[in-house]
Amino acid sequence: MFKPADLFDLTQTEHAAIFDGCNFAWDALKKIEPYLAEKIKNPVWVKLKHAVKYSYESAIFVGDNVVIGEGTIVEPGAMIKGPAIIGKNCQIRHNAYIRENVLIGDGCVIGNSSELKNSLLFNGAQVPHFNYIGDSILGHKAHLGAGVKISNFKLFPGNILVEIDGAPFDTGLRKFGALLGDGAEAGCNAVLNPGSILGRGAVVYPNVFWRGILPANMIAKNKSQIEVVVKRPREN
Repeated sequence: MFKPADLFDLTQTEHAAIFDGCNFAWDALKKIEPYLAEKIKNPVWVKLKHAVKYSYESAIFVGDNVVIGEGTIVEPGAMIKGPAIIGKNCQIRHNAYIRENVLIGDGCVIGNSSELKNSLLFNGAQVPHFNYIGDSILGHKAHLGAGVKISNFKLFPGNILVEIDGAPFDTGLRKFGALLGDGAEAGCNAVLNPGSILGRGAVVYPNVFWRGILPANMIAKNKSQIEVVVKRPREN
């Protein structure tokens, strides 16, 4: 489940070419920056992609190397540093922070206090509330609940490792957050540790501290028990 087509429907992104020659889906993370540089410097391509900035008011920041598709709404307080390409009919909500080297598909939601850098979102992906997405790829209609954080940098030296056939494999990436396959979801306040991979339709329950590989259509649950006791009046 490590090849791009194992996780993603490549017809659901305008940027499928970024996966060309990638043996592993995470290899595309290395290609986002040069891919963006080539696209944005091509004036014909920019013109074709309707480089129009839509907003409710002018209280937003949009960098020079940013292309925004038709019908996309950028709400007041948003900052889009760029380079970035944002698709059509997206919602870039209040206080969203889109940093360097971000590719966002059509119909995506980037919500309040959500921060993105060096990441690719397929069409319909949603990161609507208080999310951090760094060095990651979110598939078609992948969804993060409120407060989900994708950790992209481990505390100890060395590259991010992924387990393949029971053995650690060096991805060659010092920063690598997560790959979420099409339709994968992470519940509120979950944490996805560096190098996490969620297969298509996989679900991580709220508050789960997840590390590693979750196969397609599997659920990772937090089994911690809640104690229920009788409510008694407090003494003065």
